[in-house]
Amino acid sequence: MSELYRFIHAEKANYPIGLLCRVLHMARSSYYACLEGEAARRARQSADDALAHEITVLHLASRRTYGVARIHAEPRRLGRRVNRKRIARVMRERDIRGSTRRKHRSLTPPDKKATPAPDLIDRDFHADTPGTKLVGDITYLPTAEGWLYLACWLDLATRKVVGYAMADHHRAEPGVDALDMTHGRGGLEPGCVIHSDRGSEYTSTPFRARIRELRLRQSCGRTGSCFDNAAAKSFWALLKEEIGTRI
Repeated sequence: MSELYRFIHAEKANYPIGLLCRVLHMARSSYYACLEGEAARRARQSADDALAHEITVLHLASRRTYGVARIHAEPRRLGRRVNRKRIARVMRERDIRGSTRRKHRSLTPPDKKATPAPDLIDRDFHADTPGTKLVGDITYLPTAEGWLYLACWLDLATRKVVGYAMADHHRAEPGVDALDMTHGRGGLEPGCVIHSDRGSEYTSTPFRARIRELRLRQSCGRTGSCFDNAAAKSFWALLKEEIGTRI
């Protein structure tokens, strides 16, 4: 609303609106149109504020990880339609942002001196029987005391984490310890395939020796191809997004 319209609105209790419009050389219809527009703008602002409150609650409940897509899905799941572009605008105006997955960065280089195991998975990340095909990887998570390295093994039949280990380094020990936990829980079939990338943790002598001791079969993807271990990489991406590490 312009200054002239604000002046008329403020003085209409003291003078007739028609007189004020004539003195200011303004049509009465223009004043009433502006008045109606101001009411509509206030109604839209009130609706945006209510939507922003709902978005904030959902965003905080997701540990500040949900972006426009997931925020938009929640009202639709409850049977209420909200325009996606409107949600994006409200989040942008209030600087509400979700976490994004960053480009994958390899944790450790392969051991070029070691002969890698063959790829027994060949990107077939399915298994009918538990304990026959496992995929694993190691990643890093930020903590108040520095980087925490987490290794895990995932059963492709159940999609459950069957073994894990943590350490303040990413040498061979976390991968071996996670494998020992998996074996200790039982359920591994003879000749179970243990698949990973060609990082130095998995081509190391201690890890390969432990594979032989447990009578398992080692499998490794190609160098520099994250898709050869996509099931494990996807698990890390989802875990980091849910806990909000944003790395």
